[in-house]
Amino acid sequence: MTTQFSELGLHPDVLQAVVERGYETPTPIQAGVIPIMLTGQDVIAQAQTGTGKTAAFALPILHTIDPSSRHIQTLVMAPTRELAQQVANAFHDYGHLRGVRVLAIYGGQSYERQIRRLKKGVNVVVGTPGRLLDLINRKQLDLSHVETVVLDEADEMLSMGFIEDIELILGAVPDKRQMTLFSATLPTQIRRLADAYMHNPEAVTIQRKQLTASEVMEWYVKVNEEDKLAALTRMLEIEPVTTALVFAKTRAGSAEIAVALTQRGFAAEVINGDLSQDARERTLSRFRSGQINLLIATDVAARGLDIDDISHVFNFDIPHDTESYVHRIGRTGRAGKSGVAISMITRRDMYRLRKIENYTRQKIAEMSLPTVEEIKAKRDAQAQEKLLVWLNRDRCKAERELVEQMVEEGYDPLDVAAAALKMVRAADNERPIEPIGRAQSKNKRDRNNNHDNNRRNNRNDRRQKSSNRKQSHESGMVRLHVNAGKEAGIRPNDIVGSIAYFADIPGRAIGAIQIEQDHTLVDVPEQFVKQVLAKKDDYQIRRQRIEIGVAGA
Repeated sequence: MTTQFSELGLHPDVLQAVVERGYETPTPIQAGVIPIMLTGQDVIAQAQTGTGKTAAFALPILHTIDPSSRHIQTLVMAPTRELAQQVANAFHDYGHLRGVRVLAIYGGQSYERQIRRLKKGVNVVVGTPGRLLDLINRKQLDLSHVETVVLDEADEMLSMGFIEDIELILGAVPDKRQMTLFSATLPTQIRRLADAYMHNPEAVTIQRKQLTASEVMEWYVKVNEEDKLAALTRMLEIEPVTTALVFAKTRAGSAEIAVALTQRGFAAEVINGDLSQDARERTLSRFRSGQINLLIATDVAARGLDIDDISHVFNFDIPHDTESYVHRIGRTGRAGKSGVAISMITRRDMYRLRKIENYTRQKIAEMSLPTVEEIKAKRDAQAQEKLLVWLNRDRCKAERELVEQMVEEGYDPLDVAAAALKMVRAADNERPIEPIGRAQSKNKRDRNNNHDNNRRNNRNDRRQKSSNRKQSHESGMVRLHVNAGKEAGIRPNDIVGSIAYFADIPGRAIGAIQIEQDHTLVDVPEQFVKQVLAKKDDYQIRRQRIEIGVAGA
């Protein structure tokens, strides 16, 4: 196995661009994929976020591409706008010395602008399946000269219901072409796709022991649900945070956390599905430039983010599935730098924590929350540090004259200094240290009593809502019942991906999805209901069989 980029035989201009970015040694996935792609062989690469997979396919493509051609020679499909932008930027950075022309195509941008760029001629197109298919149908995207196709984060595109779009797009490229597929996991549907469209692919896999980077210190804290915000603010005061991602399970929750942190004096903003693309990009720009240092996100909104130098990842809500945990903490501890991942765990979350440990084969250590005394001591130290900075600068002439005047008027110098320090620390008084209750497990009797009480309290609500839930409120849609919900860790993209794949219907046609504790309700267009129900014995989510039927039937 080669240990240097200089030994890979890359085009001199590509190699120089790599060196300019300060890279000398390829990552394991790069060392495995690049030599294979240079031979023209198809590749299936299994690698996590943050392993350098973009360069693994971009560099060999840039080695062989013909910049003088006006035709599209490379097509890269990605699940999100952010990832498409990230990949396109990487192609530009690595290929600028060769004069390679790259275009990112995704929804939220003007069709006219993208079409104008296509007519001028581009070498590499990086796009999301939906917009790519739209331009193909409009006869504006010609893929007949494509020589290389890359599917990036194929499992994410599957979960988002893009498989049918991908297959239609692959039907528009020549059969004789190289294809590379990158995926963190390889579910059955992805393997079927590979079997159908790839030619004797060679596999490159990063072993499971590398699922979580050794540079990331993983911790968890036990906390009551109602004390999570107080716990987070305490950790933010003590931990040496430069930039951090805080993950919440819902869009509403992420917005609430961002508002609460801002009110407490932290530079935080939210990034979720409620933001327009322009607003999202402005937020990311402020985060990268250091104007804010806390980004509150959901898993879906964080897809495709490529931000280096993140010191901390906080799991305000621990994810339901282990792979999401790996993706989250993979955003810190990159490029050989250290990182910290801290998860807030309630008593109900302990079983998920153990599942994560079993999956990653790594023990996650428990840490104690900072005490009130520790936080006060940290604030005192910070105030003293600021004071010493100004004393060492010796640039307080006007202020010194004011103090001398007050001393002449009879004020004690120590009292003047204490009052001035009190003014400087006024912001601390606006950030009270919120109390936190002791997190402890309830005994079995209490749990049973609470369960019975909750069941009785919720029974009437369920009866009142059940009649409304059985039917869709949207004209032309039929409401279906899935026998799995929150308890099974079901997410909307799980439902979309499974139904779209097994029933062979467009993922974008699926309507509202309502995930309850033990079941899920999903709206499907009336014309597809028979098709969906005909496959009732086939449906699976993460290899677990699920049952689908008409709600209320």
